[in-house]
Amino acid sequence: MEVVNALGRRKAAVARIFVSEGQGKITINKRDLEVYFPSTILQYIVKQPLNTLSVAEKYDIRVNLNGGGFKGQAEALRLAIARALVKINPEDKMALKAEGFLTRDAREVERKKPGQPKARKHFQFSKR
Repeated sequence: MEVVNALGRRKAAVARIFVSEGQGKITINKRDLEVYFPSTILQYIVKQPLNTLSVAEKYDIRVNLNGGGFKGQAEALRLAIARALVKINPEDKMALKAEGFLTRDAREVERKKPGQPKARKHFQFSKR
């Protein structure tokens, strides 16, 4: 099997991944998954597509992650892994789509407007 690459985005985070056959090692920005994401919840989010298809020990994944915060990065990586697994085996698409791993969450932060403290919040109105 040759190297399969995929892209995942979430908020401001971008994950570019390269999947090859191996022992299930996930390397993010030249660091191990457990070092990059110390939180077990974020590790779980990243591994969800692999665990759904029971192929967690089958592929080595190399990741370039940048932008956003840790939650956005974890979800961008989840999307990229799901897309790569579909490239490897198109029959897996239905199982991943049913779990919602192939859906790009397009919600972005709304910009702050001038004359307001936040995007939608307004300063207190004073009649007099």
